[in-house]
Amino acid sequence: MVNGVGIDQGPSTVSMPIILNLLRLPGQVDSQQAAAILGVQAHDIPTLIKARLPKPLGNPKPNAPKYFAAVEVAEFARDRDFLDKAQRAIQRHWQAKNRRCNLHVEIMPDADNGRGARKGPHSAG
Repeated sequence: MVNGVGIDQGPSTVSMPIILNLLRLPGQVDSQQAAAILGVQAHDIPTLIKARLPKPLGNPKPNAPKYFAAVEVAEFARDRDFLDKAQRAIQRHWQAKNRRCNLHVEIMPDADNGRGARKGPHSAG
């Protein structure tokens, strides 16, 4: 056992709470573990990769699992400039996504009162 984690366990088998409490990180971490170390959501990692902030190990295909050097991710977690760039990239991603979503909203007359009702992918009706 190393730091309470079995030797035969790969990086993807270490759970999120455990990865944050290890005395020594494994050599490589997967996307979910990298997200936990960086303090972002796991679904934000592809956005950060697209912004070329963390570089995955090897040359993975777009739909392949991504692994990162743990020492690099740990350095990023302590680097204010990196965290600022990462947060800005995440905010830009969601602003663009929300802008695209709002373009699809159409105003359609409501049959009950004749006033316009919002109809779109996120409307209730």
